[in-house]
Amino acid sequence: MSELTSNVDLTPAAERTPLPGLPVSDERHVGAWREFLGALATDAEAALATAIAYRELTPASRDHWLTALEQDAKRLAVPKIALYAPLLAVESDATRRERISAAMGPIDMDATPSFGAHALSGVTPNGTRVAVLVTPLYLNFAQVLACGYRLNSGFSWVRHDPIVLHSSAPNAGDRLEGALLENTPMKALIDDLALTVLAHRRAGGELPEALRMFADLFGPVVGGSSPPPAP
Repeated sequence: MSELTSNVDLTPAAERTPLPGLPVSDERHVGAWREFLGALATDAEAALATAIAYRELTPASRDHWLTALEQDAKRLAVPKIALYAPLLAVESDATRRERISAAMGPIDMDATPSFGAHALSGVTPNGTRVAVLVTPLYLNFAQVLACGYRLNSGFSWVRHDPIVLHSSAPNAGDRLEGALLENTPMKALIDDLALTVLAHRRAGGELPEALRMFADLFGPVVGGSSPPPAP
């Protein structure tokens, strides 16, 4: 599992379609943009590329992308969840997440994953704890949050794979950063991570964006006001 990176053309939104490198002035490029959107329902690589490209955009360009989708979604025979779920997987802004959820609308039963969330944990040789949360997205896709941490000091690393095939997600018996992963109760692991978030913030550390995207799991300790001083 590696941290995702992408080289994306950040031409100002007024001069381009949301798909990097495709100017709005050429109808052929607009057609290519819509063809790309059409692949999102069946092509995992296209869904991942969309998530990466969207994540790298400025806030203004993200808004432009969403406006374009609102117009084009009506013209495409593609489930809305396929168009919007890759964006929701990497969007941390609450207002924009609400906009995406509203545009996506109710989820069809056919698009509901057949698997549930699961958690894994392990310990590296140097004593760093490793946590992995695998949560369903749609169809056969999941997202993975992985981190190394110590309860009393915070996180040493955090990684987020926004879209992976469920069959490619970590499982018990895999190794990550030297830790042998084992199944662990989801609630117990989330409680551990919530305590680590508090320790990290009390130490003056900036929380990685990936953790903010899981704020609904950790509650008000993520994204809220400054924590109280340690007793």
